[in-house]
Amino acid sequence: MTMTLDRSALAINGGAKSVTLDAGDMFRWPIITEEDEQACLEVLRAGKMSGTDVTAKLEQDLAAWHGVEFALCHNTGTGSLLSAMWACGVRRGDEIIVPSLTYWASAVPVMSLGGTPVFADVERDTLCIDPNDIERWISPRTRAIVVVHYCGYPCDMDPIMAIAEKHGLKVIEDVSHAQGGRYKGRLLGTIGNVGAFSMMSGKSLAIGEGGALITNDRSIYEHAVSFGHYERHRGLEDPNLEKLGGIPQGGFKHRMHQLSSAVGRVQLKHYQERMEEIQKAMNYFWDGLEGLPGIRPHRPAAGSGSTMGGWYAAHGLYRPEETGGVGVSRFAEAVRAEGSVCSPGCNFALHLHPVLNEADVYGDGKPTRIAFSDRDLRQPAGSLPVTEAIQAECFNIPWFKHYRTEILDQHIAAYRKVAENLDALR
Repeated sequence: MTMTLDRSALAINGGAKSVTLDAGDMFRWPIITEEDEQACLEVLRAGKMSGTDVTAKLEQDLAAWHGVEFALCHNTGTGSLLSAMWACGVRRGDEIIVPSLTYWASAVPVMSLGGTPVFADVERDTLCIDPNDIERWISPRTRAIVVVHYCGYPCDMDPIMAIAEKHGLKVIEDVSHAQGGRYKGRLLGTIGNVGAFSMMSGKSLAIGEGGALITNDRSIYEHAVSFGHYERHRGLEDPNLEKLGGIPQGGFKHRMHQLSSAVGRVQLKHYQERMEEIQKAMNYFWDGLEGLPGIRPHRPAAGSGSTMGGWYAAHGLYRPEETGGVGVSRFAEAVRAEGSVCSPGCNFALHLHPVLNEADVYGDGKPTRIAFSDRDLRQPAGSLPVTEAIQAECFNIPWFKHYRTEILDQHIAAYRKVAENLDALR
């Protein structure tokens, strides 16, 4: 006896899967070609893995691509963020304001400077720092606001910049999720005082392992050089920095490995074209899901001039109040059963993590987060309600690298099928 699958029933309940086509290289990233391989071979054959000549060319490329005066490559995005914090004047006992919903590198490095991260809540619809929640956390010790263009979504920079100007604060843009994205037409990373970002192999601008700092502020650039780059002090215009010689003040070696630099030059050359194809595919996906109950696109409004860059860590928004009791985990499970990609939640809330509340990293006799503070700045459960509830209100989606409608349509069908049959999951 032959059993026929019901194509209308959810796959999780025994129906046929929506996604049947082989994805091929639809999700493969980065795109590595012979051009990348040859660039690496040139570095290897010349024995220049630990040099700086190729890195200097990548810095010129990055500065030109972003339309800024200075770019400084680092071995990691974490290193570039740490350099940016120090270059913006963060020292012992100082504070930075940063969203709690982010990867740890946006915040934790400040503790190695003796500073304290103070976390702000995020907006439910953007997952980015809420401009309306920033000022309540500002104190006389606040030196900078770190904004994170989370999962590619541009932060609302105009009110943030106005707050920073009002209080005399620096703005550090963490662009690790959003290289090439725009806010009202302006490239992310060029709006604040300094931009910093990772380019590890999972990012949308992926070069292997590495990071970069971009700015139009010569003082920030020169301080970042002085902090973690040895033997690059010649030519610095600040005499107080130049006279210190070649030893990095921070004691860090932030030099980028030149295999990454070589790959980076090739990847950047093709990034605009590849990014535009990603944008076309991702917007097609969300356009096909318009109006479904319980799910919303995580992207700026069309016509706003704001874009998602390379859509790193692409997510969707979940609205449990519209699903009749079907939680995001159950929804995601049903979508996966259809053969697509979906998992619930996002980054954990940093303000509740033990490292930010309990760890005495350097033996100061108290948690490192408050070791040099004049008060206890730890933020307990309930202090950032949107961030603390967000795990139930978002999910990751397929990150398409190519615009191929026959495959896109099947993934759209998977999501539509589940969203239109929520009753079958209750």
